[in-house]
Amino acid sequence: MEKLTLAVQNMKCGGCANTITNTLLKIDGVRGVHVDETTGSVSIDEWTEASLTEIHDELHRLGYPLVDEENSVFSKVKSYASCVVGRMSNPVEQQN
Repeated sequence: MEKLTLAVQNMKCGGCANTITNTLLKIDGVRGVHVDETTGSVSIDEWTEASLTEIHDELHRLGYPLVDEENSVFSKVKSYASCVVGRMSNPVEQQN
């Protein structure tokens, strides 16, 4: 499938980017995750139709809803926690 790019809310820094990258790379069929915290975009080079739902669910679980979705206070709090985790972890090497 062609490259997938999603615009998400609540992304603040490299910690957020690390958490998103580390989490999405654990999904079967997902390869080449690129996160740009300045634009709030998440790009995925390789994905499957089956992994698309899981990608969406994981972004929500972490507190990063898509830009056209509701951004509740609960999502914002979850994104802060995800950010802290990302700041304390090293980024995963990209799988090619």
